[in-house]
Amino acid sequence: MTSVLLAGGGTAGHVNPLLAVADRLRSRDPGAEIVVLGTREGLESRLVPARGYELVTIAKLPFPRRLSPAAVRFPFRFRRAVNEVRAVIRERRVDVVFGVGGYAAAPAYVAARRSGVPIAIHEANSIPGWANRLGARSTAHVGVAFRGTPLTGRGSVPAVHVGLPLRPEIEALARPGARAAARAEALAFFGLDPARPVLLVTGGSSGAKRINETILASVDAITAAGWQILHASGGFREATEHPHADYHPVAYIDRMDLAFAAADCSLGRSGTGTVLETAALGIPAVFVPYPVGNGEQALNAREAVGAGGAVVVDDAEFTPGTVDERVLPILRDRDGLTRMAAAMASVGVPDGTDRTVALIDAALASRPR
Repeated sequence: MTSVLLAGGGTAGHVNPLLAVADRLRSRDPGAEIVVLGTREGLESRLVPARGYELVTIAKLPFPRRLSPAAVRFPFRFRRAVNEVRAVIRERRVDVVFGVGGYAAAPAYVAARRSGVPIAIHEANSIPGWANRLGARSTAHVGVAFRGTPLTGRGSVPAVHVGLPLRPEIEALARPGARAAARAEALAFFGLDPARPVLLVTGGSSGAKRINETILASVDAITAAGWQILHASGGFREATEHPHADYHPVAYIDRMDLAFAAADCSLGRSGTGTVLETAALGIPAVFVPYPVGNGEQALNAREAVGAGGAVVVDDAEFTPGTVDERVLPILRDRDGLTRMAAAMASVGVPDGTDRTVALIDAALASRPR
C-alpha cells in the first residue's frame, strides 16, 4: 500500500490542485493512504476534511522579510515544524511527499529530504514561491502550470510543463463535446436566454471593484451588441440594483462548471485558476490583471494572449471607453471569437491532473530499493 503525504495550501489556488491530485490518486488506488499537511489558518482546514481526507496541521510560519523578533524565532520554529513532519513521515511510513507550495510545504520538503523520502512538486504560479524554490533543490521531479516559469529541479533539471490539476467537474467539462452538451442545463440554471451569447464576468471580490463598476456602466452597450451578461459581482450592492432583462448579477457562483458551459466569452482577473481553466475549456477571454502584487497575473495571461486566445487590459485602463474601443469589437466579431476559442484551447492542458500524478509516480520510482 502506497502512503502519500500531500503538503501545502493556504489559498484556493493551492488547495484545489492538491485535492484534484488526491482524488486521482484515490480513484486509481483506493487502498492508498493519503494524508494532507497544512495549517489551521489556510483554506485547507475546511476543504480537505470536507472532501474526506485526513488533515494534519503544523504552525503557520511566514518567511521573515526583515529583521524582527519573529525573524529571530523563525529558525527554531521552522526546525520544530520539520521535526513534526518527520514524525508524521515515520509514523505513516510515507513513500513520497507531494507539495504545491504554501506555508506547510517548506517544512515538508526539508523533512522529506532528511528522511530519505522522494519529493514531487507542482508550482501553479508564474513566479515561484519561496517554498517551492527551496523544495526544488532536493528533487528533479518538478512540474509547472505555465510554460516559462523560472524553476528548475535538482541538478538544474528543467521543470516539466504539466498544466494545472483541474477540479473534477472542470476536467469533465474539458472532454470533447462536454461543454456543448451541458449548455442547455447551464442556461436554464442561470435563467439565461438560449438565443443570446453569454459574457461571463468574474472576479467580483473587493479586488475587482474596477471590473464591477465598468461592467455596470457598460451594460447597455454590451447588451445592445446582442449579448447577455452573467456577472459574479462578489455581492457588489449596485449590481443588484441594476435592472435589465439581459443583465444577470449574482453574488457568487458555486457551479462554475455550469457558468463555463454557458459562457461564449469571459472577462475577469487573470489568476492561475481562471486562466488555465478557461484555456483548458477553450473559452475566449478578456483579462484585467489584478494590479497589486508582483505582476504575476499579467504573466499568467502571457501565453494565452500570445496565442491569440485572449487580450489583456490594464486595470487602470479598464473603463467604459475601453469597453467600447476594445471589448465590443471582440464581441461583435463572432468568427473572430471562434478563432480565439481555438487559440485558447491550443494552449490549454485538460489532463494536468494525470501529468502531475505521473510526476509523483516518477518520484516514487526513484526511491532506493
